[in-house]
Amino acid sequence: MIPAPDPTLRGLVRDALTALGVRRFACAIFDRSFPADADEDTGAGSPGSRATERLLTHLASLGFDTLQLGPTGQTTLGNPSPYDGTVFSRGVLSLAAREVVDRGLLPPEDVAQVLAAAGGLPDAHGADANGNEGRVAYARAFRATRALASLVGDHASGAARPRRPGAERALLAALPAFRERHGAWLETDGLFATYSARYGEDPAAWPAHARRPTGEQAGLLAGPLHRYAVVQLLLHEQHEAFRRRAHGEGLRVYADLQVGLSLADRWARAALFLPGYAMGAPPSRTNPEGQPWGYPVLDPALYGAESSVSGGRGPAMQFATERIAKVLDEFDGVRVDHPHGLVCPWVYRTDDADPYHAVQTGARLFAAAGLPDHPALARYAIPPASRLDVSRPRYADDWEPDLTEEEVARYSVLMDALLAAARARGFGADDVVCEVLSTMPYPLGRVLARHGLGRFRVTQKANLDDPRDGYRAENAEPQDWIMVGNHDTEPLFSAVERWRREGRSAARAAYVAERLARTDAERRRLREVFSANPECLAQGELAMLFASPASHVSLFVFDLFGETRWFNRPGTVDPDNWTLRLPASFQQVYATRRREHRALDIPWALALALRAVGGGPAGLAPRLEALAARPLP
Repeated sequence: MIPAPDPTLRGLVRDALTALGVRRFACAIFDRSFPADADEDTGAGSPGSRATERLLTHLASLGFDTLQLGPTGQTTLGNPSPYDGTVFSRGVLSLAAREVVDRGLLPPEDVAQVLAAAGGLPDAHGADANGNEGRVAYARAFRATRALASLVGDHASGAARPRRPGAERALLAALPAFRERHGAWLETDGLFATYSARYGEDPAAWPAHARRPTGEQAGLLAGPLHRYAVVQLLLHEQHEAFRRRAHGEGLRVYADLQVGLSLADRWARAALFLPGYAMGAPPSRTNPEGQPWGYPVLDPALYGAESSVSGGRGPAMQFATERIAKVLDEFDGVRVDHPHGLVCPWVYRTDDADPYHAVQTGARLFAAAGLPDHPALARYAIPPASRLDVSRPRYADDWEPDLTEEEVARYSVLMDALLAAARARGFGADDVVCEVLSTMPYPLGRVLARHGLGRFRVTQKANLDDPRDGYRAENAEPQDWIMVGNHDTEPLFSAVERWRREGRSAARAAYVAERLARTDAERRRLREVFSANPECLAQGELAMLFASPASHVSLFVFDLFGETRWFNRPGTVDPDNWTLRLPASFQQVYATRRREHRALDIPWALALALRAVGGGPAGLAPRLEALAARPLP
């Protein structure tokens, strides 16, 4: 039996969050991690599944008001990372089998045949006897969803006899307006998809006539492009239906504006990128070797008027603003993935045979004046060489120790465009989430301050020996977003168990107890409880978020559910990366784990946080504690 949500819990959670000054309470999840019932399971999750509808209700009942999605673009069979997907086209992997059946586009027997041909139901990836979440069957789902999309496209284009002509007619009626609005990227992405199907996923291996998109090619491939547009329309309508359902549950839906670009985007827009350079992450405390992402970086010479006193909007700025507009039109807010890439990107030379050596000896695009190994970047310098602190590493946060307001404005060109578009749509600072992790270069800090934006505080990474460490909860500011972890970190329930094995539980317990206790006696008691029980320490870590100065709290869905397997190990190529998903039985799994303190218990943590700050209406904390799985210490 599916556990019914407590009708009083959501109201109590919302009251507690208000009392604690929390303005957004978000749950982060990727499309592919959504659950699906057996008769609609393609091998990957979809926002259009029946089980996803139940998940929205479940999350709303727990008090969440925001759903943070990962990037939703089209990925390739060889690279499942959502952060390498297309920035305009929606990924076919998210197509719901239920969607095509309920809309009458395909009969159930055709869908069942497609799923069977793709490899059958993913029993090996379902929940096991202990209720552990399964995994995305990525290759199977890739085949299944493309086969479904191909059938829909064939029926809607007349290439196959439609089973229910009225359903195709309804979809096609909306197609002209859709193509009018999105024609440019529909054509180039459709060409890329067509050539990929014919010649493979690497454009470098394609025949010469397919190396770059042209209008002549589009004319010759009118049929495939029409079918591509039909499927994209279906995916966009599915997204809007999902967004309406989320709104009905009181949930905003936030996008993820990824810093990288797909192969399709690079192929279609090669002329926009800075020659000879790629974007990556410089060495840092958490990644001392740096990360050579290989992403292209927009050429600042092609920004146009926004970066100079004359001229019109350049093609690079046009691309950036079109991309921003589409995201903001289709979501209720946006997470900016690595905003350094918009403000002060770290770039490295692509002619270095060793990418790690290249990224470690790279430079900030706008702060490379006078660097002999990067003469091509001198033309883009904002501060002159005389004001760079060359006694520090180039990647140091204070490499540019001071900037004038005019210089900050030049750094802020792309962020200004994003914020202007967001405000034009009624979004506020709470609706723009900036993923700033272990490093905060001075220019980025100035740009965020210019717009009243905060950063991420990932508390599991806190350095307990450094009182000034940016990940410590007490160092958060009200505009920040605070979380125990994200999709790139060790799962919380795995981390607390590792701290126990490594003998670090006592120090961590003392730190959390210090944040949550008002008296010495409370501090001693909490320290004892957290030290003795890793699962209880995990609940204390959550309570610490609520009691912090930050006004935005975010939980990764697998931390909420007590998962102990990684979703993604950054910097690694692993077949398990990006594949965790919730089972259709997620409600029972969560209820069972919460009773055992092996999943996060929101009322328990909120009651402890209210007790810690001494705030909230009288009786609120005891009412929350009454709904907790276990009594507070």
